[in-house]
Amino acid sequence: MSEGSESAEPVLVTLSTPPRRSLVDGLVRNIGASPAAPTLELDAPDTGIADFLAHVAHSDTGFVARTSSGERALAIVAATAAALCGEDIGAALRAPDIAFLTSLKPPAVEAVRSVLRAIETEAADRVNAALRVLNGG
Repeated sequence: MSEGSESAEPVLVTLSTPPRRSLVDGLVRNIGASPAAPTLELDAPDTGIADFLAHVAHSDTGFVARTSSGERALAIVAATAAALCGEDIGAALRAPDIAFLTSLKPPAVEAVRSVLRAIETEAADRVNAALRVLNGG
């Protein structure tokens, strides 16, 4: 070895799988506590919500949903996934497919969470209770 050369020694690096992000953990927030993004009121008609989701699912902005209904909160998670997958958004709003949602792989969960940034509500306990079914996957 020539003078000034350094020997290359192996460096041990611990590799671990990053924790899987939940579809709903941290999703529910108080009104006004979310990142700046378009807001969608979930008491709007399903056709208006479907039109909004068809557009926002392919934008860079994402959106914040607002509701006090646990049922509508669950529906918007399902409808957001449907919009991203090219599925029937209206059907997802009417009858969320819990088995499908809980089987989403990490890249799909990230996609949903990058579009649905938050659900703002004044009824956090009710909304969180309804969304709890999505933590079973």
